[in-house]
Amino acid sequence: MDRIAHVIVHRSRVILAVTAIITLTAVAMLFRMQFNADIAGSILESNEVGRQFVALTEKYSTSDPINVIISLPAGEAFDEPTDIALIASARDELAALENVGTVASIVPEVNPLTGARLSTEELAVLPSPAIDRLLSQNPLADVFLSGDGRNALLMVSPGQASLEAAQEVTEWADTRGEEIVLSGNPIIFSSVLDLISLFLLVIPPAVIVLLLLVFYANIGDRRLAALSIFPAIVGSLWTFGLIFGLGREVDLLTVIVPIFVIVMGSADGLHFVTHFQEARSEDPVERVADALRHVGIPMILTTVSTAVGFLSLLATDVGPIRQLGLFTAIGIGFAGVISFFSLPALIGHLRPADTKPKVLIGPRIIDGIKRMVSLRIPALALALLLVVFAGVFIPRLDVDSDQLFFYKGDDPVRLAFERTEDLFGGATPLMGEFSFDSGGDSSQLAAIRAATDDLEALPGVRRVISAATLADALPPEQSQAILSGSTESPIGGLVSEDGLRFMLLPEEFSTSDLRQWIDYASDSDVVTALTGMPIVWDEIARLVLSAQVTSLAVAFGLVAIMLFVAYRRWRQTIVSLVPIALTVATLLAFLAASGIQLNLLTAVASSIVIGVGIDYSIHYVAAIDLARREGPGYVFRAIDRAGRPIVANALGIAIGLSALLFSPLAIHEQVTAIMWVSMMTAALTALLIIPVLLPRDGTEAPS
Repeated sequence: MDRIAHVIVHRSRVILAVTAIITLTAVAMLFRMQFNADIAGSILESNEVGRQFVALTEKYSTSDPINVIISLPAGEAFDEPTDIALIASARDELAALENVGTVASIVPEVNPLTGARLSTEELAVLPSPAIDRLLSQNPLADVFLSGDGRNALLMVSPGQASLEAAQEVTEWADTRGEEIVLSGNPIIFSSVLDLISLFLLVIPPAVIVLLLLVFYANIGDRRLAALSIFPAIVGSLWTFGLIFGLGREVDLLTVIVPIFVIVMGSADGLHFVTHFQEARSEDPVERVADALRHVGIPMILTTVSTAVGFLSLLATDVGPIRQLGLFTAIGIGFAGVISFFSLPALIGHLRPADTKPKVLIGPRIIDGIKRMVSLRIPALALALLLVVFAGVFIPRLDVDSDQLFFYKGDDPVRLAFERTEDLFGGATPLMGEFSFDSGGDSSQLAAIRAATDDLEALPGVRRVISAATLADALPPEQSQAILSGSTESPIGGLVSEDGLRFMLLPEEFSTSDLRQWIDYASDSDVVTALTGMPIVWDEIARLVLSAQVTSLAVAFGLVAIMLFVAYRRWRQTIVSLVPIALTVATLLAFLAASGIQLNLLTAVASSIVIGVGIDYSIHYVAAIDLARREGPGYVFRAIDRAGRPIVANALGIAIGLSALLFSPLAIHEQVTAIMWVSMMTAALTALLIIPVLLPRDGTEAPS
């Protein structure tokens, strides 16, 4: 380390110039920043169920609809001509929007009896009996009007750009005076775009401030506290610069990449600065060398282990999770390189303080840890408590298949979906296909009608709509036009060369209900496909569970190999892994006990925790190895050297990620809770349990 320290100090200007050039390049790349609100797009491409959904929407030139609910004041109903004209007016205005394809409503565009187009003005003056007859001709009347008649549904099918269509519909709704509720997947993605922008403006600065406060409490020096977080901030800039330089977009998961890099990449900077602060030599080379002798190798190992935790996510089958893992691992690597080279180059020429700084995270905490280590009983009690906790709750761990898992309970989008479900059964209809040959005989329609009845008899199914069901309710000429596909349907394409598309409108349903629908479709000779976002999210839930198992096994295996290669001794490797095994078990049990369960983000938390939590064992074991040379009591000396930065880093990660409590997304709140539990458990188990696994002379008083 002496040679490296000599090069860093004497070539500091070159190192800092290279760092500055890369940083400025990364900042320039930020101007290419683009957002991807449609996280489902990446999800759909990464599994067979999603690809089937995309193929069917392309085959019938349709897409997920936007649900527009117009409500009258309490006590009123859509039974007057002026009210029907209101729906028609809204329908026509929505259809006129640039990115809207078709609009379906309870009001037909043409008079089914005469074939003439119905204008809004004509509807407004029709007598009530004529209105009743007109609406009775609509075979989907019960689909577009709530039971009390107060709420009317308009189903808007976007054109090619569903996100832009959702934004246009939202702007249109804001200009109307009626009570309007919007739901559907395009509305989700439109709202996510605003949430991502707000997140990037508010959360990273809050994380940096909280980290600075914690590090200052540990270091007691403003300059050194700021310098300790310097590598992580620059590393996150380099990461975002790389993302945008490669033309990638920021989505709902990758938006948290810079937060992970800042919080978790700050560990090495904190450890280096803490040991640099304790070096009293006037020679800058010697001060840097002394710090690197203590933490240089552990810094390399912890950078690799943390990156490995994230890289293990590449073994999953979910695209957004893989992207999160890859770029966060790269960012951690960037922060590690900056901590090892740029930070010493920047800090090397600073003179040490004349007086020992006052720190808040200091003697009392360290003395308390020493007392518990000397007794050994607290460590054994802690281990037993965590094992029992894990044994009770891990069997209760489940997957959260809610497609709105990232929204808080009171978010307007979630409330809109719940209102749509209460009034009309579900905000997201499913889509399927019946086998149908336009040149075949009429027995096909009989089989389709029978399959329709079977589907509607399944639990959780409100209505199944297809060209066949519409044809049954129309005069012969219109019926033939529907089945031949020669007339345009307000709910999108319904007929192809070899099939009829159908919409399955759900009401309140469970996962087991959904599985029954899927099983029926797979066993049916008439239903050739059944898909839709509820089915896609059910598949994602299964992939999430697989991702949890796969990434956890890969992360644990890679870290074990890395430690054995570094230590070349099984005992040290196993001793280092015991605390993190207890931490992961505790985390999984906490997910079940808290009701958070597994989703796209929480499912990968355990792999991340392995990569981050093992850092404490690595630094602690390295400190113990150095202290062992001085005789008995080496554990206590190791605690003096490594205990304070370990505690400070655990608090820094937990408190720093507490800034996510300001996020408008529920999953970010969950990350905060997860990291508090994980980091506190990882630090405590490392500091207390590792000494129990070592020879007793480590905790003996020196002679």
